[in-house]
Amino acid sequence: MREIPAELAATYRANGWWTDETIGDMLTAGLAAAPDTPFRIHSALRPWAGTFADVELVARRLATGLADRGVQPGDVVAFQLPNWMEAAATFWASAMLGAAVVPIVHFYGRKEISYILRDVEPKVFIGAERFGNLTYDHDVTTDIPIVGIVDRTFDDLLADEPMTGHVRTDPGSCTLIAYTSGTTSNPKGVLHSHRTLGHETRQLSDMYPDDRGNQLTAAPVGHFIGMVNAFLIPVLDGSPINLTDVWNPGEALRLMRTDGLTVGGGATYFMTSLIDHPDFTPDHVSHMRYAGLGGSSVPSAITTRLSDLGIIVFRSYGSTEHPSITGSYCTEPADKRNHTDGHALSGVEVRLSEDGEILSRGPDLCMGYTDDELTARAFDADGWYHTGDIGTLDDDGYLCITDRKADIIIRGGENVSALEVEEALLGMPGVAEAAAVSAPDPRLGEHVAAVLRLRPDHPMPTIEDIQAHFAQIGLAKQKWPEELHRVDDFPRTASGKVQKFLVRKNIAATA
Repeated sequence: MREIPAELAATYRANGWWTDETIGDMLTAGLAAAPDTPFRIHSALRPWAGTFADVELVARRLATGLADRGVQPGDVVAFQLPNWMEAAATFWASAMLGAAVVPIVHFYGRKEISYILRDVEPKVFIGAERFGNLTYDHDVTTDIPIVGIVDRTFDDLLADEPMTGHVRTDPGSCTLIAYTSGTTSNPKGVLHSHRTLGHETRQLSDMYPDDRGNQLTAAPVGHFIGMVNAFLIPVLDGSPINLTDVWNPGEALRLMRTDGLTVGGGATYFMTSLIDHPDFTPDHVSHMRYAGLGGSSVPSAITTRLSDLGIIVFRSYGSTEHPSITGSYCTEPADKRNHTDGHALSGVEVRLSEDGEILSRGPDLCMGYTDDELTARAFDADGWYHTGDIGTLDDDGYLCITDRKADIIIRGGENVSALEVEEALLGMPGVAEAAAVSAPDPRLGEHVAAVLRLRPDHPMPTIEDIQAHFAQIGLAKQKWPEELHRVDDFPRTASGKVQKFLVRKNIAATA
C-alpha cells in the first residue's frame, strides 16, 4: 500500500476521521445493538426474509467454517454474488475473521473474473450457480483452496457452532479490495483499509437525511457504493436492509405502495426509470422525498425535473478510489444541490492542476492499487490522487465536473474502459482502427458507442455482429457497444492521435 504522508495521517487521527475501530468492530457493535432489525431480499428467484440476527448467525457459522479450514487474518475472501443474503453473510464473516474481502460485481464475465482471481489469489471464493447471464465456471476457480457455491456447496462451509466475537486486526491493514474499470484494459484492484472504509461509511451515513425512510437498495453489492449501502451503513444506523437482485422499476413502485419502501437515489438511471414508468403516480413522490445522485453524469435537466416534482436533490462526486470527494447536504441551497457536484467533504482537500484536472486527498482515499505501477501514476508524494476528471470550482468552493481526462465511459454508474472495448473491436475481421466513446443515453447517462475505420473492401459489421463477438470473448454485457458508427478517418492531433473529445462531440450532436 502507498505511503501516507505522516502529517496527513496525524491530522486524520487528531480530528477523529481515522480511528482504531476495525470493520469487524463496527459490525459486531452494530449487529449486537439491533438484532431484530428486518433484513429482506426482494427477488423473484431467491426471496428471503429475516433479521440482522438471522444473517449474523449464518455469517458466524461461515466464519467458524472458514477458520476451521485455515482462513486467517490477512487472507483474501472473494465473492461474486447478486444482492442475496449469502453476500451479506460472506462480507460480515470476512470482517469478523480479519480477512480482506473482494466483492466482484455479478455481471462481470469470464475475462474479468479470471483476471481478478489471478490478481488477488484468494483463499476462498463464494459464488452463485446461476443468475441472469452469470453461470459458475469451475475452470476459473481450480486453484482456489475453498469454494462455496450458493445452492450447491455453500451450506457445507457452515459450521455447527457460530464464531463468538471477532478477530482483532490492525486498523491500518487492508480490509477491502474493490475492482473497478478504468483506462486500463483490466479491472483495477483498489485497496481500502479499515480506517479509510470506516471513515467513508460514517461520512456517507451522515450525509443521508434522518427521515429518508426504509430504503430499497438495488445497486449491486459487488460495487463499492452498493456494498457500503447494503452491508455497512444500515448496521451502523440500525436501519432495515431491503435488497433487490434485479432492478425492476415497476416492482420498485409496487413495493413503495405495499411495503412503504423508498428509493433515495444512486445513478440517475434509478430515478429516471421510476418517474418515466407508466405506473408512476404523484402518490409515489412521498416515497421518493430525496434523491442523492452520483456515480455517473448528472444532467441539470434531470435534477430540475426531479425538483419540480418536489423531490429534494443532492449530488456527490467520487470514485472507488476516493468514494466521497465532494457533495451537498439536502439542507443546502437548491441551486448548489441541483447544479454542482458539491463541496469538499469532511477532511477532504480538493485542488485543480494547471490543466484543470481534479486532485484530491482525504481520510477516505484508498491506500493504492494492487498494481504498484498504477499506484505510482495516480498518487504523488504529497498524497494527492489524480482523478483524471476535469472540473471548475466556484467562489464558494463548489465543484462542477466539465470533462473526463481518463478514457472511460460511465454507463449507469459502472465504469467501462474504452481501451478494453477498443481492443475487443480490433479483434474483429476488417477493423483497421476503433474508438470507443461515450454517447448520451436518456436512461443510463451514457452508453458505449463504437466508431470504426475499416480496411479496404471489408463490409461494415452490424451491431449484432459486434455484440456476438463480445459475448464470445466473455466481456460483461455492460461493456458491449450499443451504438455503431463508421468513419473514413478520425479527427487527429498533429502527432496522429485520435481526438476523442471531437468524436464524442460529433456523436452527441448527431444524437
